[in-house]
Amino acid sequence: MLRIFGWSIGVTIVSLLAAYLYGGWSALALCLILGILEVSLSFDNAVVNATVLNRMSEFWQRIFLTVGVVIAVFGMRLVFPLLVVGISAHMSPGDALRLAMEKGDPHEPGTYGYLLDQAHPQIAAFGGMFLLMLFLDFVLQEREITWLTWLERPLARIGKLDQVSVVVAGLSLVLVAELLAEDPQVVLVAGILGMVTYIAVNGLGRLFEGAVEGSADGAEEADESGATGPTSAAKATGKAAFFLFLYLEVLDASFSFDGVVGAFAITADPIIIALGLGFIGAMFVRSITVFLVRKGTLSEYVYLEHGAHWAIGALAVILLVSIGVHVNEVVTGLVGVAFIGAAFATSVVRNRRSPEVEHTVHVG
Repeated sequence: MLRIFGWSIGVTIVSLLAAYLYGGWSALALCLILGILEVSLSFDNAVVNATVLNRMSEFWQRIFLTVGVVIAVFGMRLVFPLLVVGISAHMSPGDALRLAMEKGDPHEPGTYGYLLDQAHPQIAAFGGMFLLMLFLDFVLQEREITWLTWLERPLARIGKLDQVSVVVAGLSLVLVAELLAEDPQVVLVAGILGMVTYIAVNGLGRLFEGAVEGSADGAEEADESGATGPTSAAKATGKAAFFLFLYLEVLDASFSFDGVVGAFAITADPIIIALGLGFIGAMFVRSITVFLVRKGTLSEYVYLEHGAHWAIGALAVILLVSIGVHVNEVVTGLVGVAFIGAAFATSVVRNRRSPEVEHTVHVG
């Protein structure tokens, strides 16, 4: 536990101390609130991350916890909002940073928080379509174990139609753009980019995973014939792990959109947002991800993955609806917690009814 959560605890203490030195007790309290908000909103992210991280070597798990944290903290929680504001307001990143440090009222036109809020439709369309594609690819696939059987099995039968997830996602995007968006063209472009990003990154990951499996089969045949020498398995595994890592970072970005935008309802100070969402929230989400992998939690509680994907589907719908209707961040967090909690509870019931089920622990 200390190995997994030690860095997160240490970073939290340092971040809270930095917040106190920066703005006193009120800044410390806001930083803590934002950290809790990020973890509650992203717990389903951690569960889905664990299903992907479980297929990566321990080396790439460490990369996820080091390089991935830098990208999550500085890329998504600090640099990304600055880029969004800079692009939407046609200003340089330096000017956007100066505007952010002014800590203006998010409801006042021209302030950093206001400009970021104005860019919400594009952000929500991109993130919502990425997450919707992820959800659809999961629920439209036939699986041996089902959670909401009455719903998942009919969806799996529908999923036998070729490219049905793209069709459903595309129609959803058109409806949202026409019915909810003030500027349908902007939303359509952002949503299509979200779909393309998912298809490209996910497709590359699957391509190199196939190369890994093929290389492993070839290595086994070589061993049986007595031949020796290097194979391409290590190189292929590296490529596969890289694209899985890239997939995880894009996934984290999609999950963080609602947290970054929602943080401005609490404070407009970018320093506090970076400390709370980035250093505290992102670190704990990654530690929870590794904990789920090392302890084999997803193997023991088999419905957690299902619950996380249904939470992702709900979050995708909320993001898309928020293009035209404001949705309170508390609702977003509670929906995710409800799905995860229900999945965990039903997994416990299943295990008690079937004690003979073997729990396999995955170690990466």
